[in-house]
Amino acid sequence: MTQTSESVTWLTQEAYDQLKAELEYLSGPARTEIAGKIAAAREEGDLRENGGYHAAKEEQGKQELRVRQLTQLLENAKVGEAPTTSGVVAPGTVVKIAFDGDEDDTMTFLLASREYASADIETYSPQSPLGTGVMGKKVGEDAQYELPNGNKASVKILEATPYQA
Repeated sequence: MTQTSESVTWLTQEAYDQLKAELEYLSGPARTEIAGKIAAAREEGDLRENGGYHAAKEEQGKQELRVRQLTQLLENAKVGEAPTTSGVVAPGTVVKIAFDGDEDDTMTFLLASREYASADIETYSPQSPLGTGVMGKKVGEDAQYELPNGNKASVKILEATPYQA
């Protein structure tokens, strides 16, 4: 899955189906289940000191947030392969960078949204400081991004190739 600046999210058919199934579960059976937990906790009495009630309400809030996130994601989704070009950093590309121009100190990562993250390759969001800094750069160009402490870091783009699952 990748995101572009037009807020279109590119999903493989498999990723789309998986996220749609999660949304259907959270919107149906999971809502019924959490409503049952809340009702049972209410029957225990004083809600001010009822830990089970407060835990269930917190769980419900997290669940509803995820429902909203999934709904928005799927509404803006395009199923298929993202349009990518080798040599230019864009969502859906595997990027190899060198830190501060030191070609021996390198890192390779996938520039994509978190839902596409896997154990196979480190994933950075296009909205992250590093992702924002390298976005649109071509192989051979330098990029800067802001570190958490406010300092700037420089990297050189060594490779940018379309991601192959």
